[in-house]
Amino acid sequence: MKNMWKSMRLTIAFCVIFAILYVGVLWVFAQIAGHGRVETLTLDGKTVGADLVGQLFVSEVYFWGRPSAAGAKGYDATRSSGSNQAPSNRKYLKEVENRVDSFLVHHPYLSRKDIPAEMVTAGGSGLDPDITPTSAYIQVGRVAKARGKKESDVRALVDKYVDRPLLTLLGPEKVNVLRLNMAMDQAFGKIE
Repeated sequence: MKNMWKSMRLTIAFCVIFAILYVGVLWVFAQIAGHGRVETLTLDGKTVGADLVGQLFVSEVYFWGRPSAAGAKGYDATRSSGSNQAPSNRKYLKEVENRVDSFLVHHPYLSRKDIPAEMVTAGGSGLDPDITPTSAYIQVGRVAKARGKKESDVRALVDKYVDRPLLTLLGPEKVNVLRLNMAMDQAFGKIE
């Protein structure tokens, strides 16, 4: 009987430690690491999206995000996934080649080697909301020309929207495409 009481106390102690304290520690870590945010963004009183889900931008006046493998039209959250196609897959290679050709048509000032891989390959989730600063800066010429603005003004706005790593160590630099495009509309006016 003495051993049974010890076993029950030990079981209760482990339940408290692993079911409550451990989960609490993980929750606190997630709040710090994830900055505790999933924000719905609004512009002029209209909801335009969430900051953690990518959107398809095709207009010349906006920055483009990473291609999506989620659904035929892209960025379909109900079909979030990668393409699961190997780099040796001919269909995949043809699709990437088509994306490169299309990107060069819209950015004639670039050469093939200047295009970051992320701008022509889909991410694992298919819903990537961010691009690298390099991918944003190579689009400055196209966006500035389409909006009739100076490249230096558009570049300065991109500079403001580069998210730096947490404590300058944790994570890469990135630019949230939706936030940047909303800032473009606020700074330079919305163009339909």
